[in-house]
Amino acid sequence: MCGRYAMNKKVDDLIVDYVAAGGKVKNFVTDWQATFSIPPTSAAPIVRDRVDEDGTVDRGIELARWGLKPFFMKDSAKPGFHNARLETVADKPSFRTAFTKRRALVPMNGYYEWVERAGKKQPYFIHGPGLLSAAGLYEVTKNDAGDWSVTYTIITTEARDASGEVHDRMPVFLPPAAWDAWLSPTELDKSDKTDLLDLLAGQSVTMASTLTTYPVSMRVNNVRTADPHDPTLLEPVELEEA
Repeated sequence: MCGRYAMNKKVDDLIVDYVAAGGKVKNFVTDWQATFSIPPTSAAPIVRDRVDEDGTVDRGIELARWGLKPFFMKDSAKPGFHNARLETVADKPSFRTAFTKRRALVPMNGYYEWVERAGKKQPYFIHGPGLLSAAGLYEVTKNDAGDWSVTYTIITTEARDASGEVHDRMPVFLPPAAWDAWLSPTELDKSDKTDLLDLLAGQSVTMASTLTTYPVSMRVNNVRTADPHDPTLLEPVELEEA
């Protein structure tokens, strides 16, 4: 699974990385602050393609809330789904409509997982050589107050290599060459779904081979007391012998 991650890129950097010439930044009301501990229900940047009125496709970056809420989730107090399994994402009622036509990328530097060690949960940071792009889905729904909101989930798969040393699941990460196919707002038919699932499965194995992991401070464990904007949360620590 993926239950916490870090994203320290500024908005301008994300625009350079993700948005082609002529692209737009949509609904970024406030600047994004580098954040080294993003838990579910937090707002964070996602990347998605949208069709404008003239038929052109624009790639945008916007803040969305982590925890996808499908249209049938009427209780706004519920946190939503922060992960979706690759094995069932195309068919499960909570995700199949979004998988068909509302796909996104979730930028991150890396993510956290925990290992039980000497009776305590030791956090590890799993990361690549640069910015990672997790495959995600999004929904646009109206809340109880009548306001529209965007929520998202991160697709996970069986862990490989570095991430498998810590946890049995990992996000599906995509290289730039796969972004256009994944973000395309065109609604998928049955064969398209199969092709896209094959793309995710293959790319996740390739990207997993680039990941490395190291232990970090147990301050990460408490989202209420740890400053999410503190870059030292990502610093490696030496573990005492158990």
